[in-house]
Amino acid sequence: MSYEMIAIVMFSSMMLMLMTGQRVFGAIGFVGALAGVLLWGTGGVDIPFSSAMKLMKWYPLLTLPMFIFMGYILSESRIADDLYKMFHVWMGPVKGGLAIGTIGLMVLISAMNGLSVAGMAIGATIALPELLRRGYDKIMVTGVIQAGSSLGILVPPSVVLVLYAMIARQPVGQLWLAGVLPGLMMATLFIIYIYVRCRVQPELGPVLAVEERHVSLAEKLRLLRAGILPLMIFAVMMVPFVKGWTSLVESSAVGAMAALLAAIVKGRMTRKVFEVSVRQTLAISCMFMWIILAALAFGAIFDGLGAVKAIDSLFTERLGLSPWMILIMMQLSFIVMGTFLDDTAMLVIVAPLYVPLVDALGFNLIWYGVLYTITTQIAYMTPPFGYNLFLMRAMAPPQIGLIDIYRSIIPFVFVMTVALSLVMIFPQIALWLPGYIYGN
Repeated sequence: MSYEMIAIVMFSSMMLMLMTGQRVFGAIGFVGALAGVLLWGTGGVDIPFSSAMKLMKWYPLLTLPMFIFMGYILSESRIADDLYKMFHVWMGPVKGGLAIGTIGLMVLISAMNGLSVAGMAIGATIALPELLRRGYDKIMVTGVIQAGSSLGILVPPSVVLVLYAMIARQPVGQLWLAGVLPGLMMATLFIIYIYVRCRVQPELGPVLAVEERHVSLAEKLRLLRAGILPLMIFAVMMVPFVKGWTSLVESSAVGAMAALLAAIVKGRMTRKVFEVSVRQTLAISCMFMWIILAALAFGAIFDGLGAVKAIDSLFTERLGLSPWMILIMMQLSFIVMGTFLDDTAMLVIVAPLYVPLVDALGFNLIWYGVLYTITTQIAYMTPPFGYNLFLMRAMAPPQIGLIDIYRSIIPFVFVMTVALSLVMIFPQIALWLPGYIYGN
């Protein structure tokens, strides 16, 4: 059997298992281990074992539980509530101001957590009811929540970029820095769209009532301090790392400790908050460990087969496709997979094939990590089966139907496509900051 046929059989078997409802890591790991045994006999068992040892020796993996714990501490201690109150007071007099403030809230939540699901949960439970109560258009604000929550996998400390770094063998710090400017650019594009749309159609985002705007300067400053706290935590964590004073793992520990101390100082560190945070951290960390292990085992089989070189030859020599055409086809495949898989599943399924292929085509793997992440964000929200669409449906109030959710996301998907195109055309948007920091 040819290498191409073996690769097709492996992918087909894995997708079939996923369609039957098997867990992602179980399907990927089982197919990889079984292929190793069938191809190389009992010696093939050593491939998954060596992958497990490689995972256990990867020191930056310790950052995962630290960042997840930090995010849950800040979420469960309701610091996000304070953030939204700050945006509510400061942005309320502007047309569409609360929707713009919600995007700002999502950026800060992303900087605290690194997971899009957390941003979605906070936005749907805190921001969405307040926006609807103040007369905002339900279709527009539903799109705002979904688009804003997607920033969690691009703005550092992105957990998805940590996983990509592990699989692609790239520095986590450079990937995080590469995501900063594209993430802020995308948030800015969202804000510009909301502002222009609400200027043209003021009924979509009315200003706050006069009585709600009568807040004393002292109260405004108090709320502003609430918004500064997460930024201080982020700075305490990231500045020493960027300056080279601490390692990545040490910075993640500093961030987790700073979040814990902030919750204690504000008097919100109860036993329940701590227990929920620890339990969720353990559950998600273990899930990611199993997924990475399965991806490494699957990827090792591909390396042993030489399937990547065979597929590269198929695209470039037999089909005559240019590197950019192949790259665009790969991005389109992410959007298709995003209709039924989450970002982690997409990464571990295609990374063993795509990452070496991108490297062989001569593209920068740091830059491609940002492209992958943005494309995943788009895939999350692409009808009919985008991952975020169904999360939103589960969290939204009854008056927001599935059709409303589909309609809400169309303009934001267009904005994100513009952002993706800009990063593809101008790679320095992603590469300038890591080059500047690490170059100095």
